Amino acid sequence: MRKKPHSKQTFRLDIELARLLEERAHARGVSRTEVVEAALMSLLQSDQDERMEAALARRLDRLSRQLDRLEWHVELTNEAIGLFVRFWLTSNPPLPDAAMKAAQAMGKKRWHGFVESLSRRMEAGPKLRDEVELGKSDASIS
Repeated sequence: MRKKPHSKQTFRLDIELARLLEERAHARGVSRTEVVEAALMSLLQSDQDERMEAALARRLDRLSRQLDRLEWHVELTNEAIGLFVRFWLTSNPPLPDAAMKAAQAMGKKRWHGFVESLSRRMEAGPKLRDEVELGKSDASIS
């Protein structure tokens, strides 16, 4: 086995640091040179991997919080739709066949009005999530 070329260096170390170096080398069964080389390599190597890992961890944390908020909004939407459908089904009896065409025409007109209102609300607000989060409610709806 061929050894790597070495460069001889001379350093002055604090007595306590030299004692710790000797103890560490002895405890590990290696030379003081090997301990110093390992310590220098660790110090001088780029910490790019650790920085990337920290950045990735921050990004994953942010994504996790965003997914938590998204889950909350989806649950809010599902509950609101479910509550509306239950109310509508219990409040509106089925129509007789004779009234069905007129009801469908009126439903189509009301649907277009709903879509327009929804579009305006999505653009300008207020949003339902804001009303729910802030505890606002319209007393006439309750």
